[in-house]
Amino acid sequence: MTSTFAAWLGFLLFAGTMTYAGVKDVATMTISNRLVAVLTIAYAVFAPAAGLGLEAILSSVLVASGVLACTFAFFALGWIGGGDAKLLPVATLWLGAELALPFLVYVAAIGAALTVALLQFRRVPLPIVLKKHAWSNRLHARDAGVPYGAAMAPAALLLAPESHWFPALLQI
Repeated sequence: MTSTFAAWLGFLLFAGTMTYAGVKDVATMTISNRLVAVLTIAYAVFAPAAGLGLEAILSSVLVASGVLACTFAFFALGWIGGGDAKLLPVATLWLGAELALPFLVYVAAIGAALTVALLQFRRVPLPIVLKKHAWSNRLHARDAGVPYGAAMAPAALLLAPESHWFPALLQI
């Protein structure tokens, strides 16, 4: 029963934090280090408590480490922001090694759609109702980046029910 409770708490924490990260990235174009640290520490606490086996945890850590190496290279090349470079591997950690590739594909597809939408949005004048908001001005700026947290969040939420967390939730 304890592992089911821990699985529910972990699942809800992950889903809520990813949602918050996506919204916050759209609003501020930042993903805080504190948020990434909370998710990382929470995984270390909740994964064993939820009954995830050592093999599942280690394979998730290994794959997430590989993703981290790639995202830091992308950050160094200026292709992605620092928050994105940290959030992607920690989300991969939570979803597990078996969902890493589908997660990256979903992020790429949602991110591509988001990028096209932002490029189109930036071609037209900003509506008056949006001009008074800092977040919309930031998103509308032609030299602004793309808030990829807004692509990572729905990708993570779409795959979360297929993750190793979900079977533990069904042990009620």
